[in-house]
Amino acid sequence: MKLICVVLGYSRQSYYKQQYDKSEKVKTLQQVRQMVCQRRKLLPKLGTRKLHLLLKDELHDKRIKLGRDKLFALLRQEDLLIQRRKRYIQTTNSRHWLRKYPNLVHDEKPSAPEQVWVSDITYMKTTEGYCYLSMVTDAFSRKIMGYDVSTSLDAEHARKALRMALANRSYPNRSIIHHSDRGLQYCSSEYVRLARKHNMCMSMTENSDPYENALAERMNRTIKEEFYLGQELPSAEFAIRAIDQAVALYNSYRPHLALKGLTPNVVHKNKQP
Repeated sequence: MKLICVVLGYSRQSYYKQQYDKSEKVKTLQQVRQMVCQRRKLLPKLGTRKLHLLLKDELHDKRIKLGRDKLFALLRQEDLLIQRRKRYIQTTNSRHWLRKYPNLVHDEKPSAPEQVWVSDITYMKTTEGYCYLSMVTDAFSRKIMGYDVSTSLDAEHARKALRMALANRSYPNRSIIHHSDRGLQYCSSEYVRLARKHNMCMSMTENSDPYENALAERMNRTIKEEFYLGQELPSAEFAIRAIDQAVALYNSYRPHLALKGLTPNVVHKNKQP
């Protein structure tokens, strides 16, 4: 070993330090990979920024210095980056004679929970056919207030999601703007009647532009992509159970970048973004 070090122009101390550094890097990589895999068991499609938020305390406790950019590089090296998928099935039928309502929200941001709710419907593919997920989300806290999974696009299932959301309210005396696309489900007289009965004002997209209901569209993508619900599921019953678990994890465990790393449940309760 001494002869090799002399030939290469290294001291033995330098050689052993390099070997030690390599060993420590491998050890750190294994630790971080294990930590990532543990989080991904609960949140399979959790993005790198949110992973870094979840891992920050554990990394500090283990004295591992790993910034967000280095975590990106590590996950890319280990082929653990999340790949986005595109949606193909249209769930909105806005070509109907029912009354449509003007957009009351535009780019305005709510300042507290239960001022604005956004709603939308997305699909999930199963071996038995398609299931449809209706969701109602609080625009301030990003909390999923209500949801329903069904095998049809009947308006009743959107109403079930709204009834769940109303039952989960924390500030029942506050008036709410209900924002959605112009789908038949949200324009139906029964849905509008239920919303108005609970002091809600109807608001809808005006130009068939998904960006006018961007938060609801993003919620659909988050739930499907981060919880592996965008792939073919074994059955409708499995889809219902999977959504129950996904919503519980999303509301109570998954950190949200728009909420400064907090969870929707915490923000909804404490009224702080």
